[in-house]
Amino acid sequence: MILAVMAIFLLGPASLAQLKEIIELEVYAVSIVGPFPTAVTNLLDLTRLDLHNNKLTGPIPSQIGRLKRLKILNLRWNKLQDVIPPEIGELKSLTHLYLSFNNFKGEIPKELANLPELRYLYLHENRFSGRIPAELGTLQHLRHLDVGNNHLVGTIRELIRFEGCFPALRNLYLNNNYLTGGVPAQLANLSNIEILHLSYNKMSGIIPAGLAHIPRLTHLYLDHNQFSGRIPDAFYKHPYLKEMYIEGNAFRPGVNPIGVHKVLEVSDADFLV
Repeated sequence: MILAVMAIFLLGPASLAQLKEIIELEVYAVSIVGPFPTAVTNLLDLTRLDLHNNKLTGPIPSQIGRLKRLKILNLRWNKLQDVIPPEIGELKSLTHLYLSFNNFKGEIPKELANLPELRYLYLHENRFSGRIPAELGTLQHLRHLDVGNNHLVGTIRELIRFEGCFPALRNLYLNNNYLTGGVPAQLANLSNIEILHLSYNKMSGIIPAGLAHIPRLTHLYLDHNQFSGRIPDAFYKHPYLKEMYIEGNAFRPGVNPIGVHKVLEVSDADFLV
C-alpha cells in the first residue's frame, strides 16, 4: 500500500499509527508547521519518508530508529534543529539521507557509519561543528557526501586516515567550512572521485600532482583558500577535467583556471532512484 497524499498525514497520530501497511509516505511542500510527527515512527513498514520543504521544527525524535526498513529519509528544507539522534544509525536499510537546509547543530554523529547501505548523504546548510567523522570512510557504497556550509573544522588528512576509505565515493563537498591543512597526496587514492569541492575554507600548501591522476575527475573547486605554488601541468592535460576554480588563493602568476565556470546543478531526480 503506497500513500503519497497529504490527507493521510492529517488524520492525526492515533489514526496514523493504525495504518500499518503504509510503505511510502510523501508529504512535502505543503507548509506543515510544528514538531516532527512522532506518530510516523509507528509505521514500521515504511521504506520511504519524505517530509521535505515544510516548516517542521524541533529535533528528530529518537524513535526514528524504529523504522528498520526505511531506505529513503528526506527532511531537507525544514526548520529542524538540535543534534542528530544517534538512533539514526539503527536504520540499517537506509540508502538516501537528506538533512540539508535545516538548523541542526553539534557534531555529525559517527553512528552514520553504521548504515551499511548508505549511498547519498546530504548534510549541507546546517550548523554542524567539530570534525567530520573519519568513520564515514568505511561506508562501502557511499557515492555522495555533502557537508558544505557548516562550521566544521579539521583536515582532509584526518578524514581519509583509514586505509581503503571511501571506495565508492564520487562527489565530495567540503566547501564553506573552516577546514585547515593541505591537500594530502593520499586523496588521489579515492580513484572514483568526479567532483571535489574545497572552496571557501582555510586550507593551505601546494596542490599535489597526484591529484591530477584521479581518472574520473571532472570538477575541482579550490577557490578562496590559502593555497600557494603552481598548478601541476597534468591538470591541464586531464582528459575529463571540465572545471577548475582557483581564484582567491596565493598561486604563482600564470596559473589559470579551467572551464567556463558555470554553476554546477544536480537534480534531486538523479539520486532519488
